[in-house]
Amino acid sequence: MSLSPRGMTPPSVSRRAAAALFLERQWLDKPRGRQLSARSLGAFASATCGVQIDSVNVLDRAHHVTLWSRFGAYDRDTLERLIYRRRVLFEYLSHVACFVAAKDLPIWRAFMAEVPEHFRQRHRYPGRQQPLVNAVEQAIAERGPLGNADFERPAHMGKGGGWWAWKPATHALDYLWKSGRIAVHSRRHFHKRFATMNQVLPGAAAIAPLSLEEAMRQRLLRSLAAMGAAALDDLRSYWTWPRWSAADMRVTLASLVREGLVSELAVEGQRSPWFARTEDLDGLQGADRHRAPSRGTTLLAPFDSFLWHRERTLRLWDYFYRIEIYVPGHQRTHGYYSLPVLHEGQLVGRVDAKTHREAGVLEARHVHLEPWFAKGEAPPRPHWGSVDRDEALAGIARSLCSLATHVGCAEVKLARVTPGKLRPAMARALRAAASGD
Repeated sequence: MSLSPRGMTPPSVSRRAAAALFLERQWLDKPRGRQLSARSLGAFASATCGVQIDSVNVLDRAHHVTLWSRFGAYDRDTLERLIYRRRVLFEYLSHVACFVAAKDLPIWRAFMAEVPEHFRQRHRYPGRQQPLVNAVEQAIAERGPLGNADFERPAHMGKGGGWWAWKPATHALDYLWKSGRIAVHSRRHFHKRFATMNQVLPGAAAIAPLSLEEAMRQRLLRSLAAMGAAALDDLRSYWTWPRWSAADMRVTLASLVREGLVSELAVEGQRSPWFARTEDLDGLQGADRHRAPSRGTTLLAPFDSFLWHRERTLRLWDYFYRIEIYVPGHQRTHGYYSLPVLHEGQLVGRVDAKTHREAGVLEARHVHLEPWFAKGEAPPRPHWGSVDRDEALAGIARSLCSLATHVGCAEVKLARVTPGKLRPAMARALRAAASGD
């Protein structure tokens, strides 16, 4: 349903333009081509609305792969210092659990302020648990940083799944963290350790939160900035916390359209309306003229913000992607932890990768190339010219070698390639990349 004034025809935008600006806004116009610094790290997290955190470690933690895709192999101690000492980022929620930019704290404080009422309505919490919440908060203030393991599980509680199966202190920590009364101070073996918000972000209490209405407006505007142009379902699936009903989101979006801050678009091949910030309309037209919107090759983490709404990559690139961690082994097509391959702005395949840390080997368990690419055909969409297959295989090989260095491996081992006829060429490209040719 259109949100534009009656009688107004939305401007038309090509699929190519929407895809090109999306790559640029996700910092994938120069894959592995930037330098990691306090300024670039904060700018990237702010521009994309967060860097997702995930505990799966078959290859590496998700945020390390996401940052490597933009910055190449960086010094991990530098990243730890920027996050947990200089506090360029802090841990909170946007899509799900993410590192978000500390400079955007007024937005997060608006959402934090709403958490107590949300918990009261949804969970009837803290209620009778208020003394426990107070005790946990006091313990953290006096003895922090503390983690979940520092609070005992009552002997009468069995182990189980789901929110209600958590031990009481875990509920309290979740409530206090989401409320902004405590924050993640650091991690030990990837387990969160909490301190008071002011210990983690000194002066946070003095930073005035945005009103909830303005925070929701910023949520839409920033999501649109991060995607360049987006359909309604893109907006619902990109920045997902706190929950926001589709009806309420449409009301806010319609208000931004009436004010002229957002414009409705007709995107090539799409039946539903798309939207962009009005100030980005010129950028969309410019993106349509790019000879190539992305220069280079990289692999993308399954939890990369570029893939937060996987229907979007199908819509723009005809590229179907599913995280097969959650698929039974015998039903997997591409592998447990497959990484989409981006080459010169095209999604040309995926690599199921696993790190064998003790052996110092990064295993490419399955390099699965898209049928059109394997056949030497033109990509289905969008079009930025033909893709040189040898150059693409060389780019994949260099990316694997770079990723191996980043995860502390000295060797890349190639296993299966689909189609099999391309395995010799992929193996040659890997040998050349490993030797520096």
